[in-house]
Amino acid sequence: MKYYELTKEEQELLNEVEKGKFISAPNLKKEKKRFQTIARNTLNKARNINIRLSERDLSRLKRRAAEEGLPYQTLASSIIHRSIDS
Repeated sequence: MKYYELTKEEQELLNEVEKGKFISAPNLKKEKKRFQTIARNTLNKARNINIRLSERDLSRLKRRAAEEGLPYQTLASSIIHRSIDS
């Protein structure tokens, strides 16, 4: 079994659960399945886009992706993701 360090907030929540401050939701199995479906549908939506790049930029992207051992589309997606999360 893996050991995970809890953040302060996670530890406080765990302590509250252990003290019985939280109660189970009615229809727990149904609610759990519903939220799992929502999460799966939210996180797995990938859309195709078309983008025009100069041949030079595309060549550099492909070279860098090869250096990192990734498909160039994956690297491009990663770069975009990092830039919008900053």
